[in-house]
Amino acid sequence: MTTRIENAIDWPMFMSRHDMLWTTRPISWDEGAFLGNGMLGAMIYSEEHRDKRNVLRFVLGRSDITASRPGEQAFPVRVPIGELALELEGWIYQPYEMRLELWNAELRAIIPTTKGEVRIRAFVHALAPVLVLELDADEGERDAKLKWYAYSEVDPILKNADGINLNQYIPETTVQHLESGEVSIGVQEYGSGEGCTTAWLTRRPDQTEQASGSWHRQICILTVMNGMDDTVRDQAVRELRAVPNSASGWEAWIHAHRRWWHHYYPESFISIPDTQLESFYWIQMYKLASATRADSFPIDNQGPWLTSTPWPGLWFNMNVQMSYSPIYTANRLHLGMSLIRSLQGQQNQLIRNVPEAYRADSAGLGRSSSYDLDSPVTDEVGNLTWVMHNCWRHYRYAMDDQMLRSLVYPLLRRSIALYLHLLEEGQDGHLHLPPTVSPEYGSFKQVKTADSHYDLALLRWGCETLIRMADQLGVHDPLHGRWREVLERLVPFPVDSSGYMIGEGQRMEFGHRHFSHLLAAFPLHIVGDTEEEKALILRSLRHWIGLEGDLRGFSFTGAASIAAKLGLGDEALAYLQSLMHLIKPNTMYKEAGPVIETPLAGAESLHDMLLQSRGERIYVFPAVPKTWPESVFHQLRAEGGFLVSAVREEGRTVWIHICSLAGEPCRIVTDMVTSPDDGLVIDIGGISKECVIQADGVIDLALKPGEEAYIYRANWSGSTLFHISPVPAEKAKCNLFGSRKPWRLYGIPH
Repeated sequence: MTTRIENAIDWPMFMSRHDMLWTTRPISWDEGAFLGNGMLGAMIYSEEHRDKRNVLRFVLGRSDITASRPGEQAFPVRVPIGELALELEGWIYQPYEMRLELWNAELRAIIPTTKGEVRIRAFVHALAPVLVLELDADEGERDAKLKWYAYSEVDPILKNADGINLNQYIPETTVQHLESGEVSIGVQEYGSGEGCTTAWLTRRPDQTEQASGSWHRQICILTVMNGMDDTVRDQAVRELRAVPNSASGWEAWIHAHRRWWHHYYPESFISIPDTQLESFYWIQMYKLASATRADSFPIDNQGPWLTSTPWPGLWFNMNVQMSYSPIYTANRLHLGMSLIRSLQGQQNQLIRNVPEAYRADSAGLGRSSSYDLDSPVTDEVGNLTWVMHNCWRHYRYAMDDQMLRSLVYPLLRRSIALYLHLLEEGQDGHLHLPPTVSPEYGSFKQVKTADSHYDLALLRWGCETLIRMADQLGVHDPLHGRWREVLERLVPFPVDSSGYMIGEGQRMEFGHRHFSHLLAAFPLHIVGDTEEEKALILRSLRHWIGLEGDLRGFSFTGAASIAAKLGLGDEALAYLQSLMHLIKPNTMYKEAGPVIETPLAGAESLHDMLLQSRGERIYVFPAVPKTWPESVFHQLRAEGGFLVSAVREEGRTVWIHICSLAGEPCRIVTDMVTSPDDGLVIDIGGISKECVIQADGVIDLALKPGEEAYIYRANWSGSTLFHISPVPAEKAKCNLFGSRKPWRLYGIPH
């Protein structure tokens, strides 16, 4: 047989079944369509107020625009920056047709009104900080107009009788309207030299360029810049004037936007026989690249789509870490560079975050901050160490030794050094940690506990990883002996009859939204190798989820990943199905405010069902539910720098393809062998031989950088052995996200 992969994915057709579709008018942030390029974004929805039913809002956001809080400073916070409003002559009515085309990252809509009809196309350019809105209006709507409003002009700031601003994260804003030739400019000033500049221009093509007949076209091109001085204004004007005006130049400019997205999506591929979850997954891939880029800022709690929130910044006791969790297995490491570069650039601030007495060798990160990472460590000690786990994953999936040496090793070393200052020897001879906060146990009334699982797990993982890194780099670190001593003498995780405890003397007595007490199992994976540990994890998981009352969407993503770690595919799926009832119609997630990490972590949970990698072991289809007899993935990435593809048919893995990028050791765990009579063939470099399976069911591979291996059953006869194509879609579940639909209320039978 010819050992090759035949890629039969019709990407435009495949992605179209996951486009978000609106047949009713979206009237809120969590129903809207969203556009973004990693920095500039727009959330598109209408108004529910009777007197504003003729307005379609393009609510703008730019990730780096912040303002200092009035009065006592905490940290500069994200602020709303206004909107572009499409104001129609008539009221919008049904049927309404709006589609977010994922493949092209473009929004298209046909909007009927009581006076006529308008058609729009909108996108945020992938490579330029520009929003484009094309509007075609018939005679009845020929006077439809596009108008920009500063936030304070459209949503008056809430004040009390004394005129005091009650929205603490929204500053007092002054607005100035200017003109620069054909360009209109809006300058918003927040005080203290902070502000932003919005610039836009409208082009009205000649009649020969009109859509057709009596249709009237206008094109609005808009940009937003952080800052408000003359230099920023000039830059904004240059960005707009750089957009080509000729027909050929315009089409080439749009093609560059599409080309970026058409390169992005095929970096990896998954398809499963659950079209709802498959659509959810691909919308998260779109959301990731809309929220950040390699040269952008870290993903905060909102991404570019800011709305009213108590969390207008970066939160490090879970949110940032979970937001980045899908990029590794999805083979989209370039998106993770926004986090890596932020840490690289703010290492001195991370040192200043710890008490002065510890700054010689330590660094840390408090609960929340702006992009400057100015967040002093108080009673939540382990947040930087958890962030460093993301960095370690990035390294392990990329095998970039320069990143390991320059960032991951020295910064993890400093974060663990902070723990070393806190350790105390107890009367039992063990090393103990003082009372700290296990994130979110008790929600807003944080409970402190000695030897919290959260901190013990991070300390243990950090010491193990530092020893591994030092050995790999050939570093003779004077702390090597201290790390080993900590591993030998650190107090065991507190456990009771229900499983892992929050900390010493603190059992889980009520609902807990966070999986901070299970961090050793997920995502650190430092327990679970023995049957005894697996039983303890399962007991802990079910006790946790069984205590209802404070569970949130991210509780179910954590539970799904933990169940997948244990190989419980049906249980993992059940948790994700619970998540679907909490996800908003546009796949966003919202509690007291938007928190973008939850749906993104849901994508990671799906990865954990299809492919896991820990150390040298790669687990192929480790937790596939019984209802997924067919599944396929292509070029998912695994630890050690491996690209993995696999196909599952009739409830069994048919073939696996492994490409080594770094020449690391590789051990494959698969279900391809179910009896002694099953034989496997392994093909490396066109040479086929019988595959040797170890006693523990593991296949050992030794591949050089760039080498590929194909593994398949000896008795399997496929006409095309290595064929990648989507699983057939469930027609009723295509284009499920967008408008509110009955399944949002009643669920879909599975």
